[in-house]
Amino acid sequence: METERVLVTGGAGFIGSNLVQELLRKGYAVTVIDNLSTGYLKNLEGLEDKIGFVRGDVRDPHAVALAMVGASGVFHLAASVGNIRSIEDPLQDADVNVRGTINVLSEALAAGIKKMVVSSSAAIYGELVYNPVDEKHPCEPDSPYGVSKLAAEKYALCFSRMHDFDVACLRYFNVYGENQRYDAYGNVIPIFADRLAERKPLTIYGDGEQSRDFINVRDVVRANISAYEKKDLRGAFNIGSGRAITINALAEMFFGVTGDNAGIVHATERHGEVRHSLSDISVASRGWGFAPSVDMEEGLRRYWEWFCRDKKVGRE
Repeated sequence: METERVLVTGGAGFIGSNLVQELLRKGYAVTVIDNLSTGYLKNLEGLEDKIGFVRGDVRDPHAVALAMVGASGVFHLAASVGNIRSIEDPLQDADVNVRGTINVLSEALAAGIKKMVVSSSAAIYGELVYNPVDEKHPCEPDSPYGVSKLAAEKYALCFSRMHDFDVACLRYFNVYGENQRYDAYGNVIPIFADRLAERKPLTIYGDGEQSRDFINVRDVVRANISAYEKKDLRGAFNIGSGRAITINALAEMFFGVTGDNAGIVHATERHGEVRHSLSDISVASRGWGFAPSVDMEEGLRRYWEWFCRDKKVGRE
């Protein structure tokens, strides 16, 4: 039987590269398309002879069509990510996240692809009316990023209904883990890691009692693959840990994991960020047995070990 080939858009990025590794381990043939604007070839180091790679942009129909040759399914992860980045340049954010997604959907239809898993975001919900948040929660995003991800998700589900092919949209909460590098626009965990590597105090915006639902990238990868392999799965699904932690508690956990307590400084609360975020993952749990398995403290420890190797951080 011929090995099934799948396409991973944004496959050199943080989540995408972890997904590529697991797909290969499970026996899939993999093609990656990435323009390397935020992805890194080093994330795919050692896999060069095992994958097909197209250096291209998801907004380029010719590049996407080339990448889809021979594929039977698509994992769409390529995106412009982050609330702050989207506030600074909403046109770029929309161009990548909306036009890019429409292009991937259109080329998938042209290629006869029948299954797609689309990476969405909990940013579509905005400030939560109730906690934990389920998939029926109102969607009132507080940033252009949330708006563009909601629009991309709506396009994907609309294409699914119109053209009768399976699309599952996974609404990620706060993902962290290996291959997630420091980025001033990005997740608090790599930012904290970068500060601790330089033995600088951690900056917390506001009082630090805002809470987040963090999920390890290994659990997100498992969610992607199990959603892809579930027959006739369509719709939108929360992907989180189902547990929340305050930013103050996260900082203390990080101090314990690293053995360093560089202190905390507080800064003015940032606009466009929700106060509390906690996922209800029961729909995904019922739908295909999704169950996060990575303990937060162990996940942080593994991430810190990877971060030190990647940045060549020496610890005394």
